[in-house]
Amino acid sequence: MEFRYLGASGMKISEITYGNWLTHGSQVENDTATRCVRAALDAGITTFDTADVYANTKAETVLGEALKGERRQSLEIFTKVYWPTGPGGHNDVGLSRKHILESIDGSLQRLQTDYVDLYQAHRYDTETPLEETMQAFADVVRQGKALYIGVSEWTAEQLRAGHALAKELGVQLISSQPQYSMLWRVIEDEVVPASRELGVSQIVWSPVAQGVLTGKYKPGQEPPAGSRATDEKGGANMIKRFMNDTVLERVQRLQPVADELGLSMAQLAVAWVLQNDNVAAALIGASRPEQVEENVKAAGVTIPPELLSRIDEALGDVVERDPGKTAETAPQKRPV
Repeated sequence: MEFRYLGASGMKISEITYGNWLTHGSQVENDTATRCVRAALDAGITTFDTADVYANTKAETVLGEALKGERRQSLEIFTKVYWPTGPGGHNDVGLSRKHILESIDGSLQRLQTDYVDLYQAHRYDTETPLEETMQAFADVVRQGKALYIGVSEWTAEQLRAGHALAKELGVQLISSQPQYSMLWRVIEDEVVPASRELGVSQIVWSPVAQGVLTGKYKPGQEPPAGSRATDEKGGANMIKRFMNDTVLERVQRLQPVADELGLSMAQLAVAWVLQNDNVAAALIGASRPEQVEENVKAAGVTIPPELLSRIDEALGDVVERDPGKTAETAPQKRPV
C-alpha cells in the first residue's frame, strides 16, 4: 500500500481508501461486510470512509463493529453529515449548528470511537449560513471530536468560501470528496485548480463509475444478474447515466490498455484516478472480500503518458467534463 498526505496537513492516508456506501447495513450481510473490512486491513488499507446517511446510520454501526479491537491510532476514520437521518424530521438534515453537533455525537457512538480523523460536509447546505456551518465544524474540532474537516461535491466557489472561513476560525479544511473517473471528469477544470491553490486534496468516489469501467456491461446486452445496474435499492439509478451502448462500446476499447499494464479493467480505472497528483485517495467499496483484494493492486501503479493518451482517445466524447455538473447535480434545497 502507498500513502499520501491529505491536503496541506501532515496526516497520511492510504491511497486506496475503503468506503461502505451502498453496501454495509443495506445490501450486504453484516458478517460479509466485516470480512470485507478485514480484507481491507490485511491489504494494508488504513483509511475508512462512511457517512451517517448510509443505510440510515447502520453502515456506521457495521464499520464500528468491524474495526473494534484495532489500534485506533493506526487508522484514519472519516464520516459525513448533511443528508436526512433517523426519522427525517425537520432538523434531522442539513448543516445547521443543531444538526452538526447532534450528528457528530451519534456518529462517534456508532463508530465506537472518541473522534474521527475527518468530518465532512456531505453536500453544501443552501439553507444555512456558511458562517454557522463552519463555526459548528470548528467547534467539533476544538472539542476533539474531529481532527480535520472536509467537504463533498462542493463547487470551486463554495470550496474557496468555506476554506477562507475555516482559516479564520483556525481549523484545517483539507479535503474534497467528489465523483471522479475516466468517464466523469467534471472536477478537472475548476475544483482541482482551486484545491491545489488552497492545499486541499481529493478523495474520489466511484473511480470505476459504479462498475461500468470494469467492462462487465456489454453494448447490446442485458446487465448481468445481481449487478448494480439491476439493483433497485439505488444502484440502478446511480449507474443509468452510463448505461448506453455508445459509452459501453467505448469502455470496451480500454481492454488492450489494461492488458498492456497487466491490470484488470477495474484496477486500470482505480489506478487512472491516482495519476492525478491532487487525488489523495480512491474510494473503493466491496460486497465480497475478493473485490478488495483485487482493487488494492491498483496502488502504486504508474500509467505512462502514452497510455493515458490512448485512454483519452478510446473514450473520446463520451467523457463528461462540464464543471457546471457539480452545481447541477447538487441539492438546490434540503431534501426534507
